[in-house]
Amino acid sequence: MSDAMTSTSTSVRTMTDPQPLPVLAVQDFDVLIVGTGAAGLSLALSLPSHVRIGVLAKAQLTEASTYYAQGGVAAVLDKTDSIENHVDDTLIAGAGICHADAVRFTVEHGHDAVKFLLDQGVRFTLDEAEQLHLTREGGHSHRRIIHAADATGMAISTTLVQRAKERSNITILEGRIAIDVITLAKLGISGPNRAVGLYALNQQTDQVETLRAPFIALACGGASKAYLYTSNPDIATGDGIAMAWRSGCRVANMEFNQFHPTCLYHPMARSFLITEAMRGEGAYLRLPDGERFMKRFDDREELAPRDIVARAIDFEMKRLGVRHVWLDITHQPADFIKGHFPMLYERLLELGIDITREMIPVVPAAHYTCGGVMVDSHSQTDIAGLYAIGETSFTGLHGANRMASNSLLECFVYGMSAAQHITAQLNQTAARPILPIWDASQVQHPDEDVVILQNWDELRHFMWNYVGIVRSTKRLERALNRIQMLKKEIEEYYAGYQISKNLIELRNLVQVSEMIVRCALERKESRGLHCTIDYPELSAQARDTVLTPPDFLASSPLILQ
Repeated sequence: MSDAMTSTSTSVRTMTDPQPLPVLAVQDFDVLIVGTGAAGLSLALSLPSHVRIGVLAKAQLTEASTYYAQGGVAAVLDKTDSIENHVDDTLIAGAGICHADAVRFTVEHGHDAVKFLLDQGVRFTLDEAEQLHLTREGGHSHRRIIHAADATGMAISTTLVQRAKERSNITILEGRIAIDVITLAKLGISGPNRAVGLYALNQQTDQVETLRAPFIALACGGASKAYLYTSNPDIATGDGIAMAWRSGCRVANMEFNQFHPTCLYHPMARSFLITEAMRGEGAYLRLPDGERFMKRFDDREELAPRDIVARAIDFEMKRLGVRHVWLDITHQPADFIKGHFPMLYERLLELGIDITREMIPVVPAAHYTCGGVMVDSHSQTDIAGLYAIGETSFTGLHGANRMASNSLLECFVYGMSAAQHITAQLNQTAARPILPIWDASQVQHPDEDVVILQNWDELRHFMWNYVGIVRSTKRLERALNRIQMLKKEIEEYYAGYQISKNLIELRNLVQVSEMIVRCALERKESRGLHCTIDYPELSAQARDTVLTPPDFLASSPLILQ
C-alpha cells in the first residue's frame, strides 16, 4: 500500500490543552466490528485466520446483552420437532409481518449455529442421556431451547471472548465507543457509495481515533436504554442503528419494542431479568391476592408470547394500582428449582428471596428492539461494505414480536452468513482512500455535563410514559415534540463541545427515540408489541414501517468538530 494510503495526521490541539497532542496514525484493518456480543464475535470467529480484524469494545468484553441472556438458543434438535414447527411458531409470534424467507433461512441454519457454538467449546446443559437438554419458552410449541442452566449468555459470551483472544488476527480495541461510519459519499468522493472506516473515541486517552477498513460491521445491540426501565446493560444506547441511519441506511419497524414481562422488582437490583424459562418450567403469574390471571387473557396462559404477557401484567398493575405482580414457582420441588435455576436461586437468595418458598415480585421492562437497520440475508445494509448484525439489524425474522431465544440464533446465523459474504469479496475491494483525522481544535471542554444528564433523564422518562407498552396518538405526538427540542439542543452541544461517551450515547438515543416514535405514529393499528388505544384493531394490510433517511444525511460532509 502506498504512503498516501497510510497517511498520518498532524498534531491536533484543543482549547483546554495548549500542548500538542501525539500524532495519530490511521489504523488499518480488513474488517472492523463494533461490538463484542454474540453477533460481533460470531462474525469475527467465522472469518479466515489471515483477515486482519479489529473488534471495538465499548466497555468490558463481556458487557453486552448476550452475557445477561438467561434463556438459550432455539433450534430444532428433537425428533418430535420439525423445521416447519419452528417456522410456524415464529410466524405466529410475529403477528403477521415476519418475512417468511428470513424465518426459514434462520431456522434452517439452526443446526449450523449449534455446531458453531459446540466447536467453540460452549458447555451446554445435558440431560440424563448426555444429550443437549432442551427446555421450552413462551410461543414455542416444542422443547427446542438449548441452554447452560439459567446462565446461557454468560457461558456463550465468556467462551467466545476467550476464543477471540486466542486468535492472533483479531485485535480487540477495548474502551472504544464508535462515533460515526465514514463513507465515500461523506468524503465527497463520487461514484458508488461504500463504507471505508469509522471514528471512535478512545475512553482511556479521550482522543478520537480514525480506523480504516473496507468492511464495517455494526453489532452493538439495541436501544432499550431509551426507556426508564430496562433489562439491558448500560451499553444498549442504539449506537449502531443511529450510525447506520446517519450514513444513509433505511431502518424498519422501530415501533416494536419488546418489554420482557418479568424483571425483578427490588430496590437493590438494577435491570435483573427473571428468565422466561421459569414460566416454561411451570411458574405461575399471580396477583397480590394469589389469583392466577393469565387465563383471562390467553388460552396459553403463562406460555403466551411476551407481548401478550407484558400487556396483561401492565393492565392488571394499572387496574389494581399495584407496583408489581408475583411470579410463583414454589409448587415445584426445591431440588428441581435449584437444579434448573441455580444462578437465579443464589442471586435472589442474596436479596432475601428464597424462590423455593417465596414468590418473586416482577414488572415488565424494555428488553429487545425488534426493528433496526434493514439488511439482506448476508447482513448487508443499503451501503456496500456496511453490515448490521443481531439486535442492531432488521432481518425480518421477528416481525411484530420476537419469540424467545430466536434472537441469539439470529446472531449466529447472520454472523456466519456475513462472514461468508465478506470472505468472498476480500480480494475485490478498491484502493483505500485517505481519511481525514478528527479535528477537535475548535471545541470547548464541556463544563456543564449536567445538561447531558438532564436531557438523558428527561428522554427516558417521557419515552417510558408516552411510548411504553400501551400508547396513544396524543402521547406519541407529545413525545415527538420533546424529542425535536432535545435533538436541537444536543446537536448544538455536540458541535461546540469536546466529545464524550455520555454525549455520543445521548445523541444516538435521541435519534433512535425519534425513529421509534415516527414508526409508531405511522402504524395505524395494534399489532404485536405495538398497542395503541386509538387503533385497537388489526389493519387489513400487514406491512413493515420503513423509514428512509433524508438525502442530506447520506451526502452531508463529515462533522469533525
